Amino acid sequence: MPFYFHYQIGSLYLNATASITLSCRPQEICSQVSIYLSHFVHIYLSLYLTLFISIYLTLFISIYLSISLCSYLSIYLTLFISIYLSIYLILFISIYLIVFISIYLSNFVPIYLFIYLSIYLILFISIYLILFISIYLSIYLSIYLSIYQCVCIQTLLHTNNI
Repeated sequence: MPFYFHYQIGSLYLNATASITLSCRPQEICSQVSIYLSHFVHIYLSLYLTLFISIYLTLFISIYLSISLCSYLSIYLTLFISIYLSIYLILFISIYLIVFISIYLSNFVPIYLFIYLSIYLILFISIYLILFISIYLSIYLSIYLSIYQCVCIQTLLHTNNI
């Protein structure tokens, strides 16, 4: 009984809809459908595109810029600081060595041996220090700045709730 009742209501609804639809002219149906579709498409596309473009651009620009900036800073800061510090320290240490060796060796060694030893020691120690300090500083700074870069990116991703 309930199934038959629902069937009758459904058939009455379909008959009423069909009679209303058939009583309307095709131009009115087309205009109503086009109005409905235009409103739907306009609202849906505007909301969808606005949200999609704003979210995509925000995430893309912030993530891309932060990664490129952190990478750029880590590479160039590593190179710049390691080269600058190695040159600065080498100059400082070589001047200190020249003064120390000249004062120390001049008291105990004859002049020809003094010149030879001082040049040899200064060149050897400065080359050794250049290599050691530049390699050490580049490795140390690259590790430090890469950790800093990872922390920057992680902080950025957490602030954007990705």
